[in-house]
Amino acid sequence: MSPVPASTKNAGVVRIAVDCMGGDHGPSVTLPACRAFLAAHPGAELILIGRADALVPAAGWLRCSSIAATEVVEMDDPIEVALRRKKNSSLRVAVNQVKPDAAGASRAQACVSAGNTGALMAVSRYVLKTLEGIDRPAIAAVMPNQLGGYTTVLDLGANVDCTAEHLLQFAVMGSALVAAVAGKANPSVGLLNIGEEEIKGSEVIKRAGELLRAAADHGHLNFHGNVEGNDIFKGTTDIVVCDGFVGNVALKTAEGAAAMFVGIVRQEFSRNLWTKLAALAARPVLRQFKARLDHRRYSGGSLLGLRGLVFKAHGSSDAFAFEQALNRAYDAARNGLLERVHDRILETLAAAPAPESAAPAVSVATKPGEPTAPDAPLTA
Repeated sequence: MSPVPASTKNAGVVRIAVDCMGGDHGPSVTLPACRAFLAAHPGAELILIGRADALVPAAGWLRCSSIAATEVVEMDDPIEVALRRKKNSSLRVAVNQVKPDAAGASRAQACVSAGNTGALMAVSRYVLKTLEGIDRPAIAAVMPNQLGGYTTVLDLGANVDCTAEHLLQFAVMGSALVAAVAGKANPSVGLLNIGEEEIKGSEVIKRAGELLRAAADHGHLNFHGNVEGNDIFKGTTDIVVCDGFVGNVALKTAEGAAAMFVGIVRQEFSRNLWTKLAALAARPVLRQFKARLDHRRYSGGSLLGLRGLVFKAHGSSDAFAFEQALNRAYDAARNGLLERVHDRILETLAAAPAPESAAPAVSVATKPGEPTAPDAPLTA
């Protein structure tokens, strides 16, 4: 059995490694976000990774150290470039801080990057490896719902094609995430489908439903059953499980719809003097409406299933959004997410039915003697 890194068991200071060069804006966004995060979390420390000249503004910050990296993984770099050629990139150096040493300790308990998603997943999987019982990591993030909270959805783009066993693993990892971060001991799980009936969906979805029901019968999951796309926003379940293709489409559709709603409201209230006066009277309501639909509040997708905590902020993140990703990484590390995922997956898979034969995973071609990279995520 592969041990969980010892650093995650430290209930004291939480140390987070930050890829300061990642994303569309780099240090102009990541450094202000890091400073705001440190001010709000006296029990946290940061390790800033980036080009030496880019990190100069952070010199002298309390509870903050830095590591110089000579390379940057660009947002359009292919996965093999990040894996083979840019071994001293800020992204890879940041992930290395989470890797446990021979004694099981690591310099940081979590890593945050807004860089190339495919590269981050590939490098993280290569450097950290997956937890025992996990075939593929998944990207989990939250979407707002009408109950005033949020629904955790996974996978959001790491795995285009999934087997039923993968979906079971996603459900277990998602349950551990919500239990650790949201404090819900027994979060409900829904399987995304084209209908609530058990007879609907593809053969993979039907088989996944069987596995999830079996896990629920053994008390390892709180499985609600099949859910549809609108249930994500109704808040029908705490967690919604799907493959990465469907999840990524759902995420981008939700972000686009939210932006459209805000734009339409702004247009309608700007039509004439009377509508502008109405907007002035409704300003508090409109401000709250915009805040609830603001995807920046939900920034910070977790790459679940790795032997280390890695969080992904959106590439276009501003300082506020990147700070939210840091907050999620901090909460996950402080609440022992890694151990919870490790323990839950072993318990659940021990009671699960024997897996059916699965199709081989597609991998990125590599040179002889080099490891293969995981499936490329949809997003970059």
